[in-house]
Amino acid sequence: MDAGGTETAQTLDRGLRLLRLVAEAAGGVTVTEAATQLGVGRAAVYRLATTLTAHGMLRRDTAGRLRLGAGLLHLARRAQPLLADAALPALRRLAEQTGATAHLTVAEGTEAVALAVVEPSWTAFHVAYRTGSRHPLDRGAAGRAVLAGRAGDGQPVASSGELQPGAYGVAAAVLGVAGLEASVGVVSLTPLDLSTVGVLVRATATDLARLLAGQA
Repeated sequence: MDAGGTETAQTLDRGLRLLRLVAEAAGGVTVTEAATQLGVGRAAVYRLATTLTAHGMLRRDTAGRLRLGAGLLHLARRAQPLLADAALPALRRLAEQTGATAHLTVAEGTEAVALAVVEPSWTAFHVAYRTGSRHPLDRGAAGRAVLAGRAGDGQPVASSGELQPGAYGVAAAVLGVAGLEASVGVVSLTPLDLSTVGVLVRATATDLARLLAGQA
């Protein structure tokens, strides 16, 4: 590769590393903080941030900190069908193991959105949960698991009747996938034993995280 190609590849690498850094910083980062963590000069980070902001991939908040931009949401929506397809085998296995409707839920703003849903094949009755269903992040096991994941907590959480009377849920955050805020969970018409179902849900979330991170 010639000098120009090497420089272009290096710039691309730095830009991608900057996006990852901002994605993993819940409160955003300053140019100085980014320069320090990336090991490059402030001027280089400023140029990268300016270019990425122009394309909507980054934005500056009122305090001047770099945060992810709306352009990434557009790309993320285009990637969601691929994410859902990747999750389906694991969700199908979880639904059959628990006899409950399994789902992958992602965060969009202040809402939790069901991205993929699989119903068990052998139960007489189960919860009908539609792909695309939305609810506040702070209600229901799926949303609260996403919020817990922001603090690095992957322990399963349970809910009872928070979104629908008579429905019980267990969910755990999908951790370690840059830029993804998601949870795996199940919902049932009967109470769920957190000590047993929680283990299966968390294992599925861990398996899915490894798959999405390319570690499987």
